[in-house]
Amino acid sequence: MTTDPLDDFTRDEFSFGGRTRTVLRSGEGTAVIVMAEMPGITPAVAAFARRVVERGHTVFLPHLFGRIGEAPSPAAYARALVPGCVSKEFRAFALGTTPPAIDWLRALARHAHEQCGGPGVGAVGMCFTGGFALAMSTEPEMLAPVLSQPSLPIGPGKRRANDLGLSDEDLLAVTERVRDDDLCVLGLRFTGDTLVPADRFRSLRRHLGDRFIGVEIDSSKGNPWGHTRAAHSVLTEDLVDEPGQPTREALEQVLEFLDSRLAVSGQK
Repeated sequence: MTTDPLDDFTRDEFSFGGRTRTVLRSGEGTAVIVMAEMPGITPAVAAFARRVVERGHTVFLPHLFGRIGEAPSPAAYARALVPGCVSKEFRAFALGTTPPAIDWLRALARHAHEQCGGPGVGAVGMCFTGGFALAMSTEPEMLAPVLSQPSLPIGPGKRRANDLGLSDEDLLAVTERVRDDDLCVLGLRFTGDTLVPADRFRSLRRHLGDRFIGVEIDSSKGNPWGHTRAAHSVLTEDLVDEPGQPTREALEQVLEFLDSRLAVSGQK
């Protein structure tokens, strides 16, 4: 089984609210929190994090579930997905609710900003954690939230499709920041991804207006890029890292968004 030793990252512990987790860290510059998709900090997630480091940022990779460095496999998914879905910290099926784990992640964002300085912090969530960056945007430190295939809440029905994975109170706080603080949110999805229904992006546009930048990559039948209808992970497992490919262009858009919103010296 392919693993990534991640020996170019340091490992620290961060505690808040009675919860201690391992956090991997690498790079120098403004802080970006990268939250892994299921089944955890895979080699592809680590490769994305290194791309962020190469742009002059400090990456914080919190270990939220799974085994660090392990490649996706049925066993890896079983170890991570089942506990994650039933966890009271994540509340994967709940409507109109901010998961308790967000409090810990918000505290990590404040800590990362204190450690790294600069104008603020970025966050990239993927799949299971895709909407977490939006919920973290109640914090004034959060300046560059990226929602890659935000999949929670899980389950069928129009109410879940329109739900953004946070409470009404937190959603109001985010919309106020969009209005008053020039907050901008970037979202990514494949058009055929049933885990991230089109209604979710419509809901983001309805609440955030033109401050939501929605990138939707064609994965319909017969699409010119050969994306399968099961394509899901824009920045990792389904990334086609070749010039002219829409996933490569989406990756570059994410990196440029982080650079511009966090005002990295020498970058635009």
